[in-house]
Amino acid sequence: MRELERRKLFRSLAGAGALAATGTILGPAAAEEEEEDVAPAEDLMREHGVLKRILLVYDEVRERIAGGKEYPPEVVTGSAKIIRTFIEEYHEKLEEEHLFPRFRKKGKLVELVDTLEAQHKAGRVVTERILVLGGRGAKTKEEHAELARALASFTRMYAPHEAREDTVLFPALHEIVPHQEYEALGEDFEKKEHQLFGKEGFEGIVEKVAAIEKTLGIYDLAQFTPK
Repeated sequence: MRELERRKLFRSLAGAGALAATGTILGPAAAEEEEEDVAPAEDLMREHGVLKRILLVYDEVRERIAGGKEYPPEVVTGSAKIIRTFIEEYHEKLEEEHLFPRFRKKGKLVELVDTLEAQHKAGRVVTERILVLGGRGAKTKEEHAELARALASFTRMYAPHEAREDTVLFPALHEIVPHQEYEALGEDFEKKEHQLFGKEGFEGIVEKVAAIEKTLGIYDLAQFTPK
């Protein structure tokens, strides 16, 4: 069972138990209304988990290039396509359309927001370069070096970028968005997610990332434990 389905089942069972204790029975429509959607900040943070896993893929490819080792070319293009569709065209668009304007309107963290948006634009340029180099397949030593530089510049920027959003921007969202509006924002995010990525949504993207990690041989978490 998918994670999203498990969460919804748990919430439904918990709600049913509470209602049974009070002797109240709800119909299907009312039960659906009782379901609790993923909060906006939590939604954005778990999407950062996808980004972080792609950064680890990029690091692995870059290290192989530096060591003169082979790597499956499809992991580069596959990862960059997830970055393009899920991070840049979805996740970052949510931030740019729903978060950044609210912070600017309130005059809060404006300098940070401006920097984050500038980095979004810079990241899209780098992603395009990675897609070009990965799509045609780096063949010469110079092309491999250029790809490695592009991967390094992307990870170098996005590691602190996502950390700053998780620890500063997203927590401050509660201070500028009223409770009811905050809940509605979460519903809008989830609706958009499924419009773009189907029923599986976030869980489907995670499965794609896991498949890339398995192809590259870095899926097993235990291998990263220091000996």
